[in-house]
Formats: sequence, structure tokens, C-alpha cells
Amino acid sequence: MAAATSKDYYQILGISEGADAPEIKKSYRKLAKQYHPDANQNDPRAAERFKEVGEAYAVLSNPAKRKQYDQMRRMGPFAGFRGGAGGGGGGFGGTEGIRFSTEDLGDLGGLGDLFSSIFDFGRKRRPRSGPERGTDLEYTVEVHFETAARGGTLAVAVPVTDECATCGGSGAAPGARLVTCVECGGSGTVSFGQGGFAVNRPCPACYGRGQIPAAPCPTCAGTGQVRQERQIRLKIPPGVDTGTKMRLSGQGQRGQAGGSAGDLLITFQVQPHRFFRRKGLDIHVTVPVNIAQAALGSRIRVRTVDGRKVSLKVPPGTQSGTRFRIPGQGIEKGGARGDQYVQVKITVPEHLDEDEARLMKQFAEAAELKY
Repeated sequence: MAAATSKDYYQILGISEGADAPEIKKSYRKLAKQYHPDANQNDPRAAERFKEVGEAYAVLSNPAKRKQYDQMRRMGPFAGFRGGAGGGGGGFGGTEGIRFSTEDLGDLGGLGDLFSSIFDFGRKRRPRSGPERGTDLEYTVEVHFETAARGGTLAVAVPVTDECATCGGSGAAPGARLVTCVECGGSGTVSFGQGGFAVNRPCPACYGRGQIPAAPCPTCAGTGQVRQERQIRLKIPPGVDTGTKMRLSGQGQRGQAGGSAGDLLITFQVQPHRFFRRKGLDIHVTVPVNIAQAALGSRIRVRTVDGRKVSLKVPPGTQSGTRFRIPGQGIEKGGARGDQYVQVKITVPEHLDEDEARLMKQFAEAAELKY
């Protein structure tokens, strides 16, 4: 059997060797969406590209496997990997054509384990027949500011890929028989690579099943899967903030052949509010007051994040920008509660009629103010 790949995973994802986890995920999602078989049903090359992108992400998104992969790339001719995204490095060099069996890999000690952990050498995969747990799904949910602060419920539609109800996931039209896939010989996997090492991946012709239908299912075009939306009602706990995560067990991708479903990982994105601003558990607001209120003192009504209004005393001579604290009117989370801070902003009239202007001049003269 051939043994590693000459393809460069960084190049496949279009990222640099120093890319961090968010960059890797962003690039993967973009490419996976672009080349997904559901969106390119008449382009077999898209399915091939989709699988390559998945393989690259599977290694580079795993810190341990990425470290091992980078080590092999740095080994140069022996490792058999092309240069990185920067364009350097050679191919296999003098080892071109050398092939390793599983016994050979065992003789390599730690390197054999290293190669096997990344590329599954020596494991000839069979078509999936037993139960398989579904994959976890990640989804970002936008939440209104006040709902995030106070808690509540929210209905969301999560896009998922489910087993086709028409064919039961077989990909065959009703009554059509299944035949052994000629591309993979029924194994469900194919190998690729040139010289040196090769990588196993699910067969793009039969989608890893090892069999193809004589007539494809009209609903799923033979893929055995359909893309649809799942309606979920979320219970949002009080105090969630942007970046807060929630795991919903069993709400992810459905399992294969009766396997358990994966989990749904929700990340909250809190929408900004036109009045309230959040800093930790504290709420900050800006309230306008007029000249008379600031100069003579007044009481104003201020709205809180709970939807109530509280009375706030503005003492005489208050300056614009002065900040007042209302204890216990912030966000409550985990038994703790923040405060609300009110900053006053003095407003002046844009237009004065003749009498108002005369009175203002009298006031300025009495107070010896320049104008």
C-alpha cells in the first residue's frame, strides 16, 4: 500500500502555516459551503474538492494532529510533503516509489504511530454497517439585548443534513437495487497520493457506503441525505453575553444506522441596544437633561433593563457628563447582580424665540456670563 500525501493541507484551505484556529475554521466553512455536493450535484469535481477540504480541516483543526503533520512537513524528503503555503520544500526526492506495509510502519517505532494516527494506515475501511454517532453541529444565534439580560425563550431554525426519508439513507430510488461501487471495489474508501505515503478517504462515488444504486433516489439525487431546517425552541438563561455557549445534547446531526445523534453547540451573539450598554454585569446609559434641570436640580425617570422606571435625583449644579449609580439594577447572573450607571448629558435649545432670547441674555448678564 502506498503510504502519505504530497498535497499540502495549508494550501488546500488557502491559509498560511501560522493561521490560528478561527482562521482555519473560517476558511473551512467557506470552502465546504462552496464545494458541498448538495450545491454542486452535477459537478463530480466539487465532491472531490469537498472531501479534500474536509481532510485538511480534520488534521489542521486538531492541535495534536496538526503538530504531528507540521513535524513531518519539516522532515523534508523522508516525510514526502510538499512545501508549505509559502511555496518552499521539495517532494519525496530519493524515496520516490518506496512503499511501506503496516509491518514496515511498526519498525519505525514512534513514526509508525505518528503516521497511523493521522492517516489511518493499514486500516482498510469497510462500508458503514453498524450504528454511528452523528456529528456535533455548531450554530450561532442572535439574541435581543433585553432577552439576553433577562432570559427568555427563542425559536430558531437550525440547518441540518438528515437521512433522506424517501430512500432511508441508501441513496436508491424505491425498488432499485444496490450494486458494488466500481470506484472503491465495495470498500467505501479510496486512496490518493503520489509516491511515498497515501491517504484513505471516503469514496466520492458511493459516499463511503461501498454500494451505489442502479437508479438514484429522486429526492436526494443518490446522496442518501437531504438538507433541511430543524425547529428548536431555546431556553435562554439570564445574563448570557456574546460568545456564551450552550450545548444541547442529542440535537446535532442524526446518527447512521440507528446511532445516537450528536450535540448542538449554540454560540450566542447579543445584538446592540440603542439605549443600554453592557460592561460585565453593569448597565450603562446616557440620559439627556435640560439646562434648568441641571442648574436647579430635578428628579428624572430612568428606564432599567428589567423594563421598569426608577426615579433618580439630579442635584443642582450638575455638570454634563456626571455619572450616577443605581445599585442593583444591572444584570443578574449566577446569584450576583450588577448596577446601572446613568450619565447625564446637558442639552440646549437649538432655537430661541424673541422673549426666550431676551430672558437668556438677562440671565447671562446677571450671572456675568460672556456671550
